Formats: sequence, C-alpha cells, structure tokens
Amino acid sequence: MSPQKIRALLEDVRDGKLELDDALRDLKSLPFEDLGFARIDHHRALRTGAPEVIFGEGKTPEQIVAIAESLHATHQNVLITRINPEAAQAVQSAIPEAEYLPTPRIVRVQNYTPSPAPIGTILVMAAGTTDLPVAEEAIATLEVLGHPVERLYDVGVAGLHRLLASHQTIASANVLIVVAGMEGALPSVVAGLVERPVIAVPTSVGYGAALNGLTALFGMLTSCAAGISVVNIDNGFGAAMAAAQINSPRNNGNAER
Repeated sequence: MSPQKIRALLEDVRDGKLELDDALRDLKSLPFEDLGFARIDHHRALRTGAPEVIFGEGKTPEQIVAIAESLHATHQNVLITRINPEAAQAVQSAIPEAEYLPTPRIVRVQNYTPSPAPIGTILVMAAGTTDLPVAEEAIATLEVLGHPVERLYDVGVAGLHRLLASHQTIASANVLIVVAGMEGALPSVVAGLVERPVIAVPTSVGYGAALNGLTALFGMLTSCAAGISVVNIDNGFGAAMAAAQINSPRNNGNAER
C-alpha cells in the first residue's frame, strides 16, 4: 500500500469520513500477504518509498499475475522486470491498464505519482545501441518512481566528439546513469566531466574477451575517476533505484495525495 493511500485512510478516519473497522479492513494486508508461493511485502513502499518489484525470470505467468494483482489491489505501482511476452500478455489480460515495454522487457502499472517531487533530472547514457535494453530498463523504472529522465544514446568512447557535443546536457543532470559494455570506459570519461554522482552499469555486450560483461565490470570497478558507483552486470533496475534515492528529497511526512 502506498504512503499516499495510508495517509488518505488515516485522514478519512480523523475527519469521520471512514469508520475505524473499514480502515482496518483496508489495512489487513499489512505488512505482507501470503499467497503460498510468495509473501507480498505491502509494507515496503511505506518503509523505503518504493513498492516491491516483481522479477519475472523463473516465475510462471500465473505466479506473476497473482503477485501483480495483489499489488494492484492495494493501489501500489506495479513494476515487473525481465518478463517474457507470454507472461506480459497474461498480466495485461488480468490488468488491462498494464503497459508492456518490449525493449527493456518490463510491464508496469502506474497507480499513483510518488511524492515529494524529485530534486532534478536523471540522465541515462548508453555507449552503443546494443546497450539500450539495459538503459531502457533503468528509464522505465525511474518513470514509475516519478523521476524526470533524459536519454543520451550512442556516445561511446569510439567517437568522443559525439559525447562532448552534448556537454551541456551532461552537465545539467543531477544524477547520471552510464551504461556500457565492451571495455566499459564510458563512465570513467563521464565522471571526469561532471561534479554529480555517476552510476556505472556494465553490460554483457562484447566479443569473447568481454567475458559476458566481466571485463566492463572490472574496468568500472578499477576506474581512475573518483566517486563512481557500480552496479551488477545488465542491472539497469538497480542503477535506477540507486539514482532515485540520490535524486529524492527527504520525505518529512507531508507528502500530498
């Protein structure tokens, strides 16, 4: 259940618009709901600001639908990552307003706009076109979390003039997510140009010695540019969650509904 929904319930009880027993009924799924094969953490948005996210790989369409319906029924935003087309179609049949994004393999349902408003814009950069599924996973996640996002694609180190031509865009971002495969050099270059946090995402793009992303990962971890944070290989979702926390003002409990 979203913090906004809980606040609305409490205000309705306070104002006499809702009976206490009715509010308790709405809150009965907290802190989690046991579906037998999964325990849905309905308390997570209240603790962390973001609801539980469904990782689609390894789950059956029926399991994904059941979890998504549980989150949707409690007015939470629904985000499903790494989902295949068959499972996505099943979710859309159960929840018609669900949106399927094939490039990042994501299904999402936006039931509310998170608050308070983010501090600034998050720039998602990709070295090459093959990195776009990971970059788009980050963007789709950030949009569900309510953060304004800009894209800057195909600016890898093989043509630095393409990167430098967008220097103003790079410098104006509050947080930067930089996605790259091969040797993974782009985050080091970007971090040398800006004074804002850079989150590096290695991808499994590249020929044999790229080792399915390990070479890019090691390059980013051993970067000579100070202050780079590195997430796991192909983990656009993890980068987005980190960027969102950096880009969110502290919630003082006065969020509007």
